Order: sequence, then structure tokens, then C-alpha cells
Amino acid sequence: MNLTYSPDAEKFRDEVREFLRQNLPEDWRGFGALDNEAAEAFSREWRRTLYEHGLLGLSWPVAYGGGGRSKVDQIVLAEELARAQVPSGRVTDTTTVKMMGNTLVRWGTEEQKQRFIPRILSGEDVWVQGFSEPDSGSDLASAGLRARLEGDEWVISGQKIWTSRAHEGDWIFLLARTDPDRPKHRGLSFLLCPMDQPGVEVRPIRVLSGQTEFAEVYFTDARTPAENIIGEVHGGWAVATSLLSFERGEEAATNPIYFKAELDRLIDLARQQGRDCDPVIRDRLAWCFTRVEVMRFLGYRILTDYLRSGNLGPAASISKLYWSEYHQVASDLALNLLGAAAMIREGRRPFKHFRTDEPGAPNTTNSWLDVALLNARSGTVYAGTSQIQRNIIGESILGLPKEPPVAAAPR
Repeated sequence: MNLTYSPDAEKFRDEVREFLRQNLPEDWRGFGALDNEAAEAFSREWRRTLYEHGLLGLSWPVAYGGGGRSKVDQIVLAEELARAQVPSGRVTDTTTVKMMGNTLVRWGTEEQKQRFIPRILSGEDVWVQGFSEPDSGSDLASAGLRARLEGDEWVISGQKIWTSRAHEGDWIFLLARTDPDRPKHRGLSFLLCPMDQPGVEVRPIRVLSGQTEFAEVYFTDARTPAENIIGEVHGGWAVATSLLSFERGEEAATNPIYFKAELDRLIDLARQQGRDCDPVIRDRLAWCFTRVEVMRFLGYRILTDYLRSGNLGPAASISKLYWSEYHQVASDLALNLLGAAAMIREGRRPFKHFRTDEPGAPNTTNSWLDVALLNARSGTVYAGTSQIQRNIIGESILGLPKEPPVAAAPR
């Protein structure tokens, strides 16, 4: 495990900090201090600023509009943006830049890179993820959405669900079954499909908060050109698994920062409630502190492996399992501290609906209620359930035998 950065990386860190000093307001108190309307406006403008300064796609080739810098510099940038309590782009850039952009750099043809990557960087195209289905969540390889090749087009039929911000998407990347007779991992292809067509219908899903960030997407003979496939035909599983590693790559560096900021807020909440001298509360806060510190060193180990080999491997499952189960305990403590006041919603609600609230957020009941009841509770489900993570750890790290297959329920 390497806890140090090279002199070149530290020089770049200084450059990023100078950029932040010049481009953030003097009274900046963190992205979480903004209400949701102001946060949306700021994130749009901030994304434009990052793009104009070449800080989106930092490690991508210059030929496609990227920065041409190293993966280490990309990690340094992610750390400094997190410490400055600013986003690394818009909410949709998780799927657009971090997932789709990196996948194109890794797997795309030259034509695909030239066509799509500049539009991803500029923000002209928003991409959304079409992986989960009603009967295929954590068992992603069982995806059943069908795609058949007719002439020079793929014809797509089926359903995807829990598609974040689907109403904003221009394109959707899909894991589609292109050969139902092959074993489930080997009959999938990774397709790119335009959403603005008659065969694509987006239906919002209203969640407990009353918001509709998620949607289900129906495909009825939707069409996309035959060349809009990433990787080989029936070879989509390898592309999909590498995409998921891109999703978690920077998180090893930024998660400890976000969870430490949330812990500081939790300690402040204990002080505000006059409970910071309560020995039981202090013991629970100490438990949270040690877990966040472990998360930090776990992140260093994962980053060392990532920068050495270029992929995350099964260690990413340890991190996902660790922070998601920690977060339920920490957010429960926040509700305990709020007590009866937690039954009354007051203040701003979180801008995002995964992991922590944004750094700088106030200790409102709305913030902690949504974090505890929505973000933390769903954290052990989205991006692979805790059960799936334990299977990966057991089989890939501990060398335990695979679980016996379970016969599908009759339809």
C-alpha cells in the first residue's frame, strides 16, 4: 500500500488548488449549503468551468478532447474536488463521463471515440445506464432485454428499470441478450441506443421522497445502427464488468472524504443536541470514527492496486460492502440524536440520492431523514447487494466454492 504521491502528482495538486481558489466564490461554504434549485444551477455552470479548463476526461487521449494526463492525476483531481466540497460535474456525469466515457476510451472503435467522446465532454450528449431489469438486478448476467440484428440495425425489445435521470438522457447504453441459446454470461451484447425515437418510452418512478429521479424504460422494436455496439457481438459481459469498475475507481479516493465530512456533521449534531458528553453517544461516535479511518486506509490499498494494474478487481466489493453497511449504522445514530424532532420535516433535502449528503449540508431533519431512510437503506442494494458482494469476496478472494445454481421460478 503506497500512501504517497509522486512529486509530479503533488505539483498537479497545487495547480488544482490554485484553479479552485480562482474559480470558487470567496464565501464558498460547500455544495451542500445550496438549496436544490441553486445546486442544480451551480452544477451546470461548474461543469462548464471544468470543461473549459480541460478538467473533464483528464486522463483521456488528447486526440478526443481529453487532458492526456495520468490516472494518478485523475485521482488527485477527484480528491481535491471532494475536499473543496464541489461536484466533479453534473449528477448525470456519473453515467455520462465516469461510466460511458471511460468505457469508450477502453473499448470503443476509433470511429466511436471520434463521434461520441467530444460530445460527452462538452455536455451535448447525456448518457443513462440500461442494466437493471425487474428480474435482473444484482444477477445482472440474467438480463433478458432482447436485441436482434435485422439488416444494418439492432431491433431492441424489453424493459429496463431504476434508470437514473432517464428523462434527461439522449442516449442509453444497454446490456442486451443477443443470443438466448448461449450461457447467460456469453449471450449478451453492449449496445448504444438513441432515446429520442418512437420505440423508447420513459415512465418515471415516484419514490418515498415524492421525487422521480428514477424511471423504467420500455423498448418496443426500438432501433439503433449495427455499428453501435461496444466490444464483440455476444461479448458484452466483459465490457459491462469493466464499466462497473470505472464507476468505483475514483470512489476509493473520494468516499473517505465524503464520509469524514458527514461524520464531522454528525459530531456537530451531537453537540447541538447536548449529547456530546453522553458516554453511550461518545462510544457510538468513536465507533463511527474508527470505521471511517479504516475506510480511508482501505481506499489507499484499493488505489494502489488500481494504479498498478489498471483495474479494481474484487477488492472493490470489500469497499462497497464496508461503506454501505457502515452508513446504515451512522445514519441511524443521527436519527437517534434528532429524537422526536425527526418526525417533522424541516430544511433542505439532499441534492443527490446515493451515499452521503453533499459536504457543507446543514443538520436539518430533511437531510438526515433522506440520508437514513433512502440513501443509507438503499446503499446495500444498489450497485450490487451486500449478498452479492459477499459472494464475490468469498469466491474471488477467499477461494470458497461457488453457490449451487438456483432454478428459476416458473413464470
